[in-house]
Amino acid sequence: MLVKDFEDIVKRTFDIDAYARLDVSLNGLQVGFRNAEIHKIAFAVDASLATIAEAAKLGCDALFVHHGILWGKCVSITGNHFDRIKALMDNNIALFGVHLPLDANATFGHNIQIAKILGLENVFPFSKYGNAYVGFKGVSPKPLTVEEILNKLGVENKSSILKLNCENKSFSKIGIVSGSGSDDIYSAMQEDLDLLLTGEGSYKTVNDCLESNVGMLCIGHYESETFGIKAFCEYVSKEFGLETCFIDMPVGM
Repeated sequence: MLVKDFEDIVKRTFDIDAYARLDVSLNGLQVGFRNAEIHKIAFAVDASLATIAEAAKLGCDALFVHHGILWGKCVSITGNHFDRIKALMDNNIALFGVHLPLDANATFGHNIQIAKILGLENVFPFSKYGNAYVGFKGVSPKPLTVEEILNKLGVENKSSILKLNCENKSFSKIGIVSGSGSDDIYSAMQEDLDLLLTGEGSYKTVNDCLESNVGMLCIGHYESETFGIKAFCEYVSKEFGLETCFIDMPVGM
């Protein structure tokens, strides 16, 4: 497969053009020669230098990430930015970044994947960013404790976990917003949800959460944004016969 062919797949799958005015990230192909061949693709959360080095070590021709290297402003190609671009070019690795379109995607998105793992029913979009929904909400047929939720997600031993208003409670109506979604506690309150599941917390929302009837479970920004990456990785392998791998580079938050 050529880089340009995978670029078309990414654009169609995640409806990249629909987010052009909403997302400051440059979604899609960020670095690469469109006529180059792809035989092996690495999937990861971040386009860090360590991730790029690991992709090179594994013999990958492309790297698909949630957090790319271009965020809507002019940046001089120096320092860390230079090092990352140089590493990509030296190793002939094409870089694809998909930010909000991956959060919001109803098939491969982080939030819908979490909802599926938890077995939620009556799943609907939740949490608007601009004019688009990025999260999902649903109902668990059997109320879940945070311990059961963490176990289902396989993150029960992570140091990044924060629990607010969760002690001695179980939850049925759950809203999910990966990454920095703690401000959505207010949407959860308005929509009479029992729990907001997100990535990282924000101190400004702590007391409002504690003084409400809504719980907040933060599983870590990084951890919350592995689910969609893994789902799309598996799809690409099965659908297109390309060799794939997931590079796990947690950052502790």
